[in-house]
Amino acid sequence: MMDWTDKHCRHFHRLLSRHALLYTEMVTTGALIHGDVERHLRFNAEEHPVALQLGGSEPADLARCAQLGEQWGYDEINLNCGCPSERVQRGAFGACLMAEPQLVADCVKAMVDVVDVPVTVKHRIGIDKAESYDFVRDFVGTVSEAGCKVFMVHARNAWLKGLSPKENREVPPLRYELVHRLKKEFPHLVIGINGGINTSAQVAAQLGELDGVMVGREAYHNPWWLASWDAEFFGEAAPESPLTREHVEALMCDYMVREAAEHGTPKSAIARHMLGLRNGLPGARRWRQVWSDHRLRDMPPHAVMALAHEVPASQNHEPADATATADA
Repeated sequence: MMDWTDKHCRHFHRLLSRHALLYTEMVTTGALIHGDVERHLRFNAEEHPVALQLGGSEPADLARCAQLGEQWGYDEINLNCGCPSERVQRGAFGACLMAEPQLVADCVKAMVDVVDVPVTVKHRIGIDKAESYDFVRDFVGTVSEAGCKVFMVHARNAWLKGLSPKENREVPPLRYELVHRLKKEFPHLVIGINGGINTSAQVAAQLGELDGVMVGREAYHNPWWLASWDAEFFGEAAPESPLTREHVEALMCDYMVREAAEHGTPKSAIARHMLGLRNGLPGARRWRQVWSDHRLRDMPPHAVMALAHEVPASQNHEPADATATADA
């Protein structure tokens, strides 16, 4: 979810669900140690609970970055051992780390030793075309002995060669039963599942077997789904005044005004994350076009919202060169 689940996206998702655990996009240790720490770690207090996801393979560097994450207020430090992209592999982290479980254990222990917040791992069920359950079982067993008690498992192998990151989310088959076996073999660990889950019924079914469900792209592209989660999965009573898309959109306008005043953030950098809010509703296409129209970049956010909700007298009133995504 790199370049997707930034702080603006997480602020938006928090408006929809008060209780879901949010994850940052993966931040590399090099970016934190040699780059702009504030740019990578600044987040909004409203985002809690929020986990910082790190990419790296050097125990000392990960320990240093975990400390930074704790100092900045993150509720969890998550080590990514699941990303299969070639760029990540060149940095010797992500899914290729699964081939070195002892190194991952050393990384986890280095972090556990210096922070008080939980250190967790996100990983695949295997790498390349080896489909033995023993591989992921031994990985989880080794890493758990270093102090990791929470594993979020993408229920597909990661093919390190021959597939793009997109194909790695679609081509290797989903094998949920391996994740279920992990929970049975390690009942004392928190085991969550990720991959191909896009309905509430599927979430409920997985929660009957496991401790958690991680949802990525479906939550991003169909964000209104999140608005049902607190009642469905966290036992929260339905509010007297149900949440509406329009109210969420207005709150995002307030946030755009605040971000522009405090940090100079252009509203397009924020609006791009909420373009799926009205998916499936009449007028959704025009609504997206208005919010994506670079010609309106100087118009105040609330005025853009009002324009997006106007019903044009004819199609000729729609922006001629609007796109489906906001310009940065």
